[in-house]
Amino acid sequence: QVQLVESEGGTVAAGGSLRLSCVASAHTFSSVCMGWSRQAPGKQREGVAGISTGSGVTYYADSVKGRFTISQDSAKNTVYLEMNNLKPEDTAIYYCAARRGYCDGVRPEYDYWGQGTQVTVSS
Repeated sequence: QVQLVESEGGTVAAGGSLRLSCVASAHTFSSVCMGWSRQAPGKQREGVAGISTGSGVTYYADSVKGRFTISQDSAKNTVYLEMNNLKPEDTAIYYCAARRGYCDGVRPEYDYWGQGTQVTVSS
């Protein structure tokens, strides 16, 4: 059974920073695409960032490029999403997810999903 466990999100003021983490089952982590997606109220789920754990290649949505960084710690089976210069429009539930194979973008189409964590950015 694949498990993805996200850290708690939180509430930050606009311009602030927050880091999310996602711990994956050990057998899940090698050579897969892991990513973060988000869903704001009344909106469709959108891909935010992705990383191919085998190569370390990363992808970002245009809306977060230059502000968000996805990274991994293979020894800990953990993927991180560092979010800087947060904006109110970044408010959403953030989901960690994984799919087999390599990432080819940030499309929110995954085989496995975490439970989601709320991130709120106040203006």
